[in-house]
Amino acid sequence: MNYHNELIKIIDNLDHIPKLLLHSCCGPCSTYCIDFLTKYFDVTVLYYNPNIEPIEEYEKRKEEQIRFINSYKSNNKLDFLDCEYDNESFKDCVKGLEKEKEGGARCHKCYYLRMDYTAKKAKELGYEYFGTTLTVSPYKNSDIINNIGKSIETKCEVKFLLSDFKKKDGYKKSIELSKEYNLYRQEYCGCSYSNISDII
Repeated sequence: MNYHNELIKIIDNLDHIPKLLLHSCCGPCSTYCIDFLTKYFDVTVLYYNPNIEPIEEYEKRKEEQIRFINSYKSNNKLDFLDCEYDNESFKDCVKGLEKEKEGGARCHKCYYLRMDYTAKKAKELGYEYFGTTLTVSPYKNSDIINNIGKSIETKCEVKFLLSDFKKKDGYKKSIELSKEYNLYRQEYCGCSYSNISDII
């Protein structure tokens, strides 16, 4: 499935500006996603990333996310929603998968953890859609991320926004925007099991 085309279909059928709760993994990855989505949605960025270690790295990335949101001039509403740092939830979620290769079963569990939290929060706060910036990275499998999102949509009864933000040079544009806003660009996915050579 071409998830970018599916996203365009959703947008083409909108008859109002829906509220979207967008899970963001980091400021640099969020740049193009926010640039694209705020043309069509009222976006609230949720920074739920209990996988990021150490806490100093977590805080640094969060501050960069906030700085971008505060600096970016969006077409529609753009807000930020914070949450508590909860690294133990991540450790419990991936227990037994610590030695899995990057991009494997451990990462899939991590995607689910973060997207499930986002969907539950979206349902609680009355958002029409939830989504994630994860598909902008060429190192992450969009089929897996979108299938996880659709399974959570069914469970939580809130619409999942299909996407593949790396399409149409989305990843390249995210790098360009990161440079334009002088954002800190991390050198590893986030968790202590990540290979530090894997650039997001």
